[in-house]
Amino acid sequence: MQDISYGDFQAKLTPGIPRELFIGVRVPEVRKLAKKLAKESKVSKFLRDLPHKYYDENMLHGLLLSEMKDYDACIAAIDNFLPYVDNWAVCDIMSPKIFNKNKTALLEKIKEWSGSEKTYTCRFGIEMLMSYFLDDDFRSEYLEIPASVHSEEYYVQMVTAWFFATALAKQWDTTIKYIEDHRLDRRIHNKAIQKARESNRITPKQKEYLKSLKR
Repeated sequence: MQDISYGDFQAKLTPGIPRELFIGVRVPEVRKLAKKLAKESKVSKFLRDLPHKYYDENMLHGLLLSEMKDYDACIAAIDNFLPYVDNWAVCDIMSPKIFNKNKTALLEKIKEWSGSEKTYTCRFGIEMLMSYFLDDDFRSEYLEIPASVHSEEYYVQMVTAWFFATALAKQWDTTIKYIEDHRLDRRIHNKAIQKARESNRITPKQKEYLKSLKR
């Protein structure tokens, strides 16, 4: 499955990971492999075999977790894997479908993950909040979870900005108060405005108003 030029490309997008740790397997191919392997019992041995050596192995691991059908087993496997996640791509690839059926329990885990001092554990928690709690299950107090995270880590700050930009698109009336009241660190505040203004889900009038709120 190796594509060396793709490995070169991925290495450039994922700073901090040495080029020799990229096999160079395209994500659609890894997804197909994950769906195939998820049906095999021997995959549990791979999930326990941490840390992996290659970036692509970690991508496969994240996609296998996303295929798990049992919520408790999935949470345990994620908690086991998160300490080894060392880049944004592996963190962002995880999106377990079973989470949709366990929102109450998931929210408590999100609070735990988001409060972590580990960059990618925190990032994952904020991502899951963004993915599962900005639509029908939204409550205004959920915005306090990412707003209360104060991190100097770039990848935490960027996911927080991404969260608030998405929240502005989906829950404008509640979220705009966080921008108006300067509730976010300046870098996150301005990046959230930038991302929101790039969104097609934000009206031209809203975009102009957001522009006036830049710090």
